[in-house]
Amino acid sequence: MTRTRGARRAGRTPWLYLAPALVVLGGLLVYPVYQLGLISVLEYTQAQVSGGKPTSFRGLGNYTTLISDDQFWSVLLATVVFAAACVLCTLAVGCALAVLLTRVRAVPRLALMLAALGAWATPAVTGSTVWLFLFDPDFGPVNRLLGLGDHSWTYGRYSAFLLVLLEVVWCSFPFVMVTVYAGIRAVPAEMLEAAALDGASQWRIWRSVLAPMLRPILAVVTIQSVIWDFKVFTQIYVMTNGGGIAGQNLVLNVYAYQKAFASSEYSLGSAIGVVTLLILLAVTLGYLRLLRRQGEEL
Repeated sequence: MTRTRGARRAGRTPWLYLAPALVVLGGLLVYPVYQLGLISVLEYTQAQVSGGKPTSFRGLGNYTTLISDDQFWSVLLATVVFAAACVLCTLAVGCALAVLLTRVRAVPRLALMLAALGAWATPAVTGSTVWLFLFDPDFGPVNRLLGLGDHSWTYGRYSAFLLVLLEVVWCSFPFVMVTVYAGIRAVPAEMLEAAALDGASQWRIWRSVLAPMLRPILAVVTIQSVIWDFKVFTQIYVMTNGGGIAGQNLVLNVYAYQKAFASSEYSLGSAIGVVTLLILLAVTLGYLRLLRRQGEEL
């Protein structure tokens, strides 16, 4: 009986330590998500906000309107492709630089770390503005170096997405680099030396030794990157001036902002937010389930 009580107390102890953080997270996350879901099932436009009309319940009407809109599906497809490209490029750059950090001496390693952390700490608005200046058709140094004259990177749809992708990768890869580097340093040096003595190339060492051992860490940075890149807002809004010419560079978050605040259709904007949340939950849970099937513990 005493052992059972002790086991129960031991099981409750971690939750007692986590309780303050859970209360804060509940206030910061649960209530806003509840309000988002509530508004998404109401008729809530500028007329309801100003008190001109009463708020009415629409149920799934806003979602029906949303999925019947061809622009929504176009924006969703663009968001998925853009986020996937950002995640892949961020992981590739971050992992490559993490491996590089293990190969260079202390001074270059410190310089690279400081430069990367500087990029990571730069606010999104500031970083986007700097990138716009670098690629400016009139005063930017990139066009001069490449001999492109007055080429506008934000005029074309794909060049604008490419420009935003470069900025997103620039401000996101430091997290991947630092996290993966810490994981590599935790790998026993004897295993890497043994692989090198067996004649394995650097790519083979990464693929056959490091990547399997770092899979839990790679899972974390992948999920984090998916969440960050799928809900990109600031970079798109600043660098394409609100979504590009005729909305050619819209992603879901910017699309929701335009519906909610530019068109005053707050219920439709909330419905887009709920759809985005559900997509991210599905992707995250699906990825974690896949890892569990492969026998990985997270």
